[in-house]
Parts: sequence; structure tokens; C-alpha cells
Amino acid sequence: MPLDVRKLSISLLAPFGAGAIGSIATASSIPTWYAALNKPFFNPPSWIFGPVWTLLYLLLGIAFYLIWSSKQRTIHKRKAIRYYLIQIILNTLWSLVFFGMRTTLGGIIIIIPLLIFIVLTMNNAKSVSVTSFLLLVPYVLWVSFATMLNISLFLLN
Repeated sequence: MPLDVRKLSISLLAPFGAGAIGSIATASSIPTWYAALNKPFFNPPSWIFGPVWTLLYLLLGIAFYLIWSSKQRTIHKRKAIRYYLIQIILNTLWSLVFFGMRTTLGGIIIIIPLLIFIVLTMNNAKSVSVTSFLLLVPYVLWVSFATMLNISLFLLN
């Protein structure tokens, strides 16, 4: 499959664009609101989130590109694309709600459907591209961890 630079650029722009929108709400809340929250023992240091999300957004973009560029014309491909787009929107909304609105409960309300749509994306992506499925594994693991962290922050505060 020849590299389609336009599709690759759009595929990378979507997650990095979501991250940029989310970071607008996040940047001002981390040193203030988030720093003041009671945290669980497994809360990672704040500096780790930037590098982790940068890597995850790169993997997300490549995974989407592999799905989108596939020559398959199946229901799994259509569903993987649809679910991917929904989870990218939910990913952005989580940052806006959790950090922007400064609500841990609101974060839980968004992150659980986010996790569900990541799993739905992965289940359908596997039929289109096993590589795209594998590229999404770190993302689902991190969001699972973030879900536990979000719930813990809600319970502790």
C-alpha cells in the first residue's frame, strides 16, 4: 500500500488537534485546581502526561491511517472509523470537562463512554488491520488507568 501523505496528515492532525484543544483547558488547571486535589498513591507526576499523550496521539494517528487507507470495504472498517471519531471527540470533551470545568464527576461521566468507544474501535479495527489494533493497545491501557485515577480523585475529593 503506497503512502497517502494527505490521509496520513489528516490522520495525525485529528488526535493532535484534539490534544491541542484539550491542553487549552488543562494548562491553567494543572498548577492550580489539579495541584490542590487529594491524590491517590498511584498518581503519576504531572510531567509524565505530556510525553505519554504525545506518544499516544502519534499511535492513534497511525492506527487511524491504517484503517482509513485499507482497501477493505467492510462494515468493520466503517464502524472502526465511526467509533474512532466518536472517541476522539470524547477524548477532547474529557479534558474540557475534567480540567476546564474542574469536575471529577463530569470526567467520570465522559471517560467511561470514552473507554467503551476505544474498545469498540479496537474490536472493529482488528478485522481491518491487526497493526492498527496493536497500536491502540497502549491507548486503551492508559485510558483504563486514567479512569481509575479519575474515579479515585472523585472519591478522595
